[in-house]
Amino acid sequence: MKPSGSVVEGSLVTVFEKEFADLVGGRHCVAVQEGHTALRLSLVALGVVPGDEVIVPSYGPAAAVEAVRLAGATPVFADIDAHTFCLDPDAVAAAISWRTVAIVAGHRFGHPAPMRRLAELARAHGLALVEDASEACGAGLDREPVGTFGVLAAFSLAVVTEDPRLARRVRELRTPEVRLTDESAVAGRGELERLAGFAARRRANARVFDSALKGVHIPHVAAGARHVYHRYVVRVPGNGRPDRDAFARALATRGVDAGIPVPTPLHRIPAFRMPVDLPHTERAAAETLSLPVHPLLTEREVERIVSACNALGGLL
Repeated sequence: MKPSGSVVEGSLVTVFEKEFADLVGGRHCVAVQEGHTALRLSLVALGVVPGDEVIVPSYGPAAAVEAVRLAGATPVFADIDAHTFCLDPDAVAAAISWRTVAIVAGHRFGHPAPMRRLAELARAHGLALVEDASEACGAGLDREPVGTFGVLAAFSLAVVTEDPRLARRVRELRTPEVRLTDESAVAGRGELERLAGFAARRRANARVFDSALKGVHIPHVAAGARHVYHRYVVRVPGNGRPDRDAFARALATRGVDAGIPVPTPLHRIPAFRMPVDLPHTERAAAETLSLPVHPLLTEREVERIVSACNALGGLL
């Protein structure tokens, strides 16, 4: 089926929305251009206004904080779980105030957030639970796909919800600039077709790393979680940033392009600075390193990554 050539939403967008809905239990799907927009529209559709507070993680991309601010509300940072890098429900509970209206839970690096406990908190305090699923399409928890736990979920190209009224509101909020084009819908459908195969390949690469890497702490996978390894994030043990950074530079000399997933937590960035104590966030930002795990890696490349890491592991 060829693109219609339309500049705004067309028939292929509708097809994409229907196919995406199959990934999230048949929920309503509203296609948008990117994940930042999906989060912003989700919060506005919920009625978030100036004076409201929304709890977000500091360890991760700035999209959630920017979305909260564009909705006119105040972001409040909560600490993460030391093992999964997702929001810690106990830290979220401590951050709730009478102004809190929502929690944005990010499924970090492809690992689902603890949605059962976060949902319990949200119900107990009358809050909206929004999933930031831009890094976790295809991930799941207790055999349920991410995107089916919150009242709304924001993916890279779509907002999904079980509530038809919220879906209608998101559609009303879309401007021509943020609607998905037919051309983008074609690309999105291609990504959906490759999703299962690419996720399987990422998990296969991760299994090799899990079994062979030495000298680093491999990613933790919580009970019942289906990790899709958007990134394969390890901890480099030591006393903080210099050890991790030196390890990354040494890997680069061996041809391994490792990345620092969160160089600076958001609460320490000048634009978002907030005086808050987030020890697990600070430690993760200082110790984590992202190894290549993408589905196009060859077996030889995977072996080279393992060999390079293990050769350096004894130096830590």
